[in-house]
Amino acid sequence: MDFEFNDEQIMLRDTVREVLTKAYDIETLRTVTDTERGWDPKVWKSLADVGILGLTIDEEDGGMGAGPVELAAVLGEIGRSLAPEPYLNGVVVPAALISATADGDTRSELLGGLASGELLMAFAHTEAGDRWPAAAVATTASGSGDSVTLSGTKTTVLAGDSADKLVVSARDSGGELGLYIVDADASGVTRTPFRTHDRRRGAQIEFDAAPAARLGSGDAADAIRAVDVTTQTALCAEAVGAMERALELTVEYLKTRKQFGVTLSTFEALTHRAADMYVLLELARSLSRYATASLDEGTVDETIASRAKLQICRSARQIGQEAIQMHGGIGMTVEYPVGHYVSRLTAISHTLGDAETHLSHLANSITKWDMVSIG
Repeated sequence: MDFEFNDEQIMLRDTVREVLTKAYDIETLRTVTDTERGWDPKVWKSLADVGILGLTIDEEDGGMGAGPVELAAVLGEIGRSLAPEPYLNGVVVPAALISATADGDTRSELLGGLASGELLMAFAHTEAGDRWPAAAVATTASGSGDSVTLSGTKTTVLAGDSADKLVVSARDSGGELGLYIVDADASGVTRTPFRTHDRRRGAQIEFDAAPAARLGSGDAADAIRAVDVTTQTALCAEAVGAMERALELTVEYLKTRKQFGVTLSTFEALTHRAADMYVLLELARSLSRYATASLDEGTVDETIASRAKLQICRSARQIGQEAIQMHGGIGMTVEYPVGHYVSRLTAISHTLGDAETHLSHLANSITKWDMVSIG
């Protein structure tokens, strides 16, 4: 496994950083996320123009055909900038599902639209009571051919408020899990938008005999499982970027803020705490890159994803708390960026399972491993 970016990946990372740094400072971010859409179409177009939207889409479908490592490089920069554009949930996730299940004109049309930025989609999968790694899909698909309709409720569809089309998981009359394309504005579709505490957008979506078209044939459980692992790994990379920037802001504050006539960085206790934050960041970075490298080698393993996410949750919580405390009162204000990083890290830590969920999953998987005897 190679845990370092190569020259091309560094160039990709730097390109994304340049685009997002020019687009967002904390004031611009607050202004954009307070709009009804919650993100900037101009930034979305810039990402499309430099090929980021089509990054993980195959070249024959209009994309760049890049892998998990390149995706991690992009998500790290999104984490650093707190960019609110729904790149992961609005493009990467639906594109992966379509690539794994669809073919022919449907595949070309959908993936081409995602890569160009003309089409925004969302994966409607989460239902009440879902826990990592399994999802209890109760949404049903009735009929066949051109007469398929869906009925059910998806509780948390990130980017679902502004999506043009939805990829929906549902069970057919035989109980088989399938993926279906639904127009977001079709009859029988009711969207209830919501805004999360980290200023992202989504919707609860109800389907009442909504017209749909099935993607491919056969059970889609493996495709969904692979996309869940990819999403979990991508979120870890985003969290590392956010933690990295939170630490940088804290160190900058310690070097400039004065107390008793000297900068805070001269107080040994504070520098030790900042050093502990760095150790936690590197632990998180190591597990994130391990999960990314494993996925890049073709290993789709929920246990590896859980290992990474558990450390991400633990590091994010402590780094966030320390960043707020060492900033003092200003760390709690909406005018200063560090609180926004902590909010985003908290949201990531509760997406696709929190620390307790992943610890339980890892504990339950111990029996799957062989015993090692010494001597």
